[in-house]
Amino acid sequence: MLDELNRVEKVGLDALQAVQDEAALEAWRVTHLGRNSGLMQVFSRFGELSKEEKPVVGKRANEVKKALEDAYGTKAEQMRQVALKRSLEQEQLDVTLPGRSLPLGRLHPDTQTLRELYHVFGEMGFQVFRSREVESDEYNFQLLNFQIGHPARDMQDTYFVEVEGRGDNPIILRTHTSPGQIHAMRWISAMNPDNPAPVRIVLPGMCYRYEQVTKRHETQFEQLEGLAVGPGITFSDLKGTLADFARRMFGQNTRTRFRASYFPFTEPSAEYDVECFICSGAGCAVCKGSGWLEIGGCGMVHPVVLLNGGYDPERYSGFAFGLGPQRMAMLRHRIEDIRYFFQNDLRFLEQF
Repeated sequence: MLDELNRVEKVGLDALQAVQDEAALEAWRVTHLGRNSGLMQVFSRFGELSKEEKPVVGKRANEVKKALEDAYGTKAEQMRQVALKRSLEQEQLDVTLPGRSLPLGRLHPDTQTLRELYHVFGEMGFQVFRSREVESDEYNFQLLNFQIGHPARDMQDTYFVEVEGRGDNPIILRTHTSPGQIHAMRWISAMNPDNPAPVRIVLPGMCYRYEQVTKRHETQFEQLEGLAVGPGITFSDLKGTLADFARRMFGQNTRTRFRASYFPFTEPSAEYDVECFICSGAGCAVCKGSGWLEIGGCGMVHPVVLLNGGYDPERYSGFAFGLGPQRMAMLRHRIEDIRYFFQNDLRFLEQF
């Protein structure tokens, strides 16, 4: 059997010398290393050998197998190099052609709008304050003057995370960024309870509501909350702040208007509109012919909310506002469907 192995090795190596193309090389591999090759037939006859012969024949069989496999690998590499050389010699290559440009990453339109808002409010003296997205019912509703059973809760369809054993204080996904008002006021007032420092912050973040998904509504959306608390703050300060924001954001000639509204955590409350920056108030498809664009809600912080935040409403007052960065981006760029923001479609994202 050793003689047969020697013959298999010699025949295989000699045959490999005559191989000139890939088809012949593959045929050689099947013939000399395949399942029905002479080498594999030797392996199948191991049971006929004695205990003394098996180690000797097995060792030689493995040596032959390795020799054939190594020769096959060397031949394949040689043929690949020859083919590459022939390709370079025969084909024309213009090395002066510019290379293909690599696509560059860019900021998401949400991020672009938020950074612009941070810059505008930063110039006006507001600091960014972040708060958690998973909240308790107490912070999301009760401390903001949404008492248990308050009808205004129906406006904010809520995702519940943990209800079992929580009573009237289940764990939820926040429905607005307003719980951050309580966190911020309590954190600042805890430093000096008798004379807490003024507050001037914006609170960005994702909010969640169990709503029917449409072109205008998503189950999750960005919001930017603003809060200012201090002695002697009035509704005029709120109007002046938002009017100045509109001029910085949309142009120096932008007009604003306020419409009466209702929110449990502010009193009085208002909706905040800016003059359409597409048609300059003349009326167009974006503003639905009204000449105005609804940006968000605002109002004076309710005394109950101030008290829950650690501020004496007899000494302090404040205002709050909420803006929709995605809505502002939709209006500015005429985006018709809010669902585009989270679909990660490059045809949409590469426009920004």
